[in-house]
Amino acid sequence: MKSDGPAASRPTDGKSGEARDGKPADARAAEKSPEKNAEKTPEKAAELKAAEARKAGRRARELTIKGIAISPGVAIGPVFDVDAAPAAAPRRAIREAKVEEERGRLTAAVATSRKQVGKLKARLAILPEEAQEELEPLLDAYAMMLGESRLIRGARKRIEAELLSAETAVSDEADAIAGAILAAKDDDKAGLRRRAGEVHEIARRLTRNLTQSGFRSFKEVPEGSILVAEELTPADAALLDPSRIAGVATEEGGADGHTAIMLRALGIPSVLGLPGLTNALARGDQAVLDGRAGTIVLRPGREAVAEGRHGIAAYAKERTRLGKLRRLPSVTTDGEEMELQANLEIPAELPLIAQAGAAGIGLLRTEFLFMNRQGLPDEEAHYEAYRQIVEGTDGAGVTIRVLDWGGEKDMEALAEGVEPFHAGPNPALGLRGIRMLLRRPELLEVQFAAILRVSSLGPVRVLLPMVTIPEEVREAREIYDRVVKRVRRRGVTLPEKLPALGAMIETPGAALAADAIALEADFFAIGTNDLAMYTLAVDRAEVEVSHLYDPLHPAVLRLIQFATEAALRLRMPVSVCGEMAGNPRLVPLLMGLGLRSLSMNASAIPRVKQMVRSLNVDDCARFARRVMEQSDPKRIQELVMEFVPGEKG
Repeated sequence: MKSDGPAASRPTDGKSGEARDGKPADARAAEKSPEKNAEKTPEKAAELKAAEARKAGRRARELTIKGIAISPGVAIGPVFDVDAAPAAAPRRAIREAKVEEERGRLTAAVATSRKQVGKLKARLAILPEEAQEELEPLLDAYAMMLGESRLIRGARKRIEAELLSAETAVSDEADAIAGAILAAKDDDKAGLRRRAGEVHEIARRLTRNLTQSGFRSFKEVPEGSILVAEELTPADAALLDPSRIAGVATEEGGADGHTAIMLRALGIPSVLGLPGLTNALARGDQAVLDGRAGTIVLRPGREAVAEGRHGIAAYAKERTRLGKLRRLPSVTTDGEEMELQANLEIPAELPLIAQAGAAGIGLLRTEFLFMNRQGLPDEEAHYEAYRQIVEGTDGAGVTIRVLDWGGEKDMEALAEGVEPFHAGPNPALGLRGIRMLLRRPELLEVQFAAILRVSSLGPVRVLLPMVTIPEEVREAREIYDRVVKRVRRRGVTLPEKLPALGAMIETPGAALAADAIALEADFFAIGTNDLAMYTLAVDRAEVEVSHLYDPLHPAVLRLIQFATEAALRLRMPVSVCGEMAGNPRLVPLLMGLGLRSLSMNASAIPRVKQMVRSLNVDDCARFARRVMEQSDPKRIQELVMEFVPGEKG
């Protein structure tokens, strides 16, 4: 799947979109000709004919529906509806003699569903990082619900105690759980709705597997079509190809749901929450969708099409203007240079990084080497992967973070390769990052050796994850020095200046001990995502507390400031590589705190560079001092929004 932004903002001729939607022929005929199912009286026939004429007349007219703007961009093309047959089954009771048979059917459906969720999780590596971060916790939640969860236990009990079929038991139990969730006294109603929706989504998946009903497929969607559905799940969104789908419009959904976040991450122009959408269209109708205005115009007239084409041109112009920044330096109005680098998840993203004009790779995550494989990658596998990336950056720097496993990450290759491994009740506070690598130094040695070998091909650095105390850096450096000697004994020529060994600052403890850690490390990379999580004790994947996650909380900002100043006192390089780095509105604050290096998703670089080129360092410093005097996160947010200057080239 490509993920280089919407190829959607281009007109189509409207001749595609005629593939079948999977509904039975007789059902479709009944939908199109309801009079065939009605009593054949002249009066009734005339009434139905008139109703059909009115409906056809309505469909012939232009219709604008306002929904919720989700992902910017404009799409013009034919609509293609993909709603699958309902995941439902008639209520059915069973005889007591059939209880074991129904329990067996449920067990088989659970096993099949777990395999399906596993396949979806395997697809994560080819999605943009934002999409991965959104979908991975959700799929983990699905997997948990398909284990010994309340849903499965309750369904089994209903089969036994109430003598219900497996699908009826699943449906009843899901309704009971969702009802209890929605009845909870919690101000975060959107979060409650998401949790209830997740329960129903798993129930629908189980029901489809129990009844052997077909799942929704996107293979028949013609290229350039606007995908229309009553509702789209996050798992559905993960299957979309941004290079083929012009846009997405759904009747249900909101801006704060998992699906919305997925669509934004995929870069597909999208509008959700469009009331009456599916009843107002026929497959093949032309439409103009505006993902920024939150509208869809069905059967547009000449004026609406002209406006849509103007929107396409304006959006393309904006992208072109940002694209021109690729050749321009990232320098402030008073001549201060800002290093803008890209985060890299998998080698396939290299072309996107080149297109964005990144000054190298500030964070290469190496976990992709361990995903979806039975055994651990050897030194040669590491070397070949790093070689491809280093050579693909044409001499720009590459910072390689060694394996960061633990917490929420699940890698089958390591489950047997690392002992002891126990997720524990709170994996985020357990054996993860550098802790795990120091427990199993052979894993670290293999990566060190491959990185040292590739350092002769271009400038590289080594980054240690989840450092919390200076001793961890010292121990890692001892292993590093040992590997250097071993590689040289093998006759490998290494550069005179060996790759620097840096530390990620991701916890309050590391930030507060930054002075001491700086004496052991060669550079810092501040991971603001985890730093905010650990500082505020908030997991963004937990809907009950996700609203408390705030990287602009004064405590988080003070820790960033403390770590940055500790590095600057020793004239040591320091960068930010979390989501804050890719937010143009936060660039003035980060620059004002003294940061001169940011690493982000490649797609964010043009707008961040545009912001950098509009700033004055002295103004940023004064602004940062004003922000750091505040104690109210809301006031900080207001100041950030007020400071942002007008766009400049």
